[in-house]
Amino acid sequence: MSRRSLVQAATATLLCGVWASFSVAAEDGKPVTVRVAIEGYDPVAYFTDGRPVRGSPAFSFRFDEAVYYFANAEHQKMFAADPDRYAPQYSGYCAAALSEGFKATVDPESWAISNGKLYVFNSKKGLALFAEDPAGIISKADANWAGLKSQH
Repeated sequence: MSRRSLVQAATATLLCGVWASFSVAAEDGKPVTVRVAIEGYDPVAYFTDGRPVRGSPAFSFRFDEAVYYFANAEHQKMFAADPDRYAPQYSGYCAAALSEGFKATVDPESWAISNGKLYVFNSKKGLALFAEDPAGIISKADANWAGLKSQH
């Protein structure tokens, strides 16, 4: 086989492979995207380290329609064994915003653990509102979550 034939064969193989991957991805007509929860911070670290720690895609786990990143394999293993214990409430959306009837992304530095559950907030203001009335915020957010959970 000549060098030219080899290059042509390699190019054809590559193009066929790329085409196959596009057709598989587009087969159901919907792009496949998964939200990274808590802006990529490790949910287990809030409990073990008492502070936010950035996670890594190398240590990830998909749960509750989101993917979570972890600082290390041990945290990933802990989460996988008991995700309900470590996952933030409301799939990592702002608890204060949910109490007002809408979803908001979060600032990983604005967080609280209340009754053994992790709550994250869009800002220090949301955290302050939570600190004033945790039970009220949780009650309202819980009531709103069922209707907002499936909205993107």
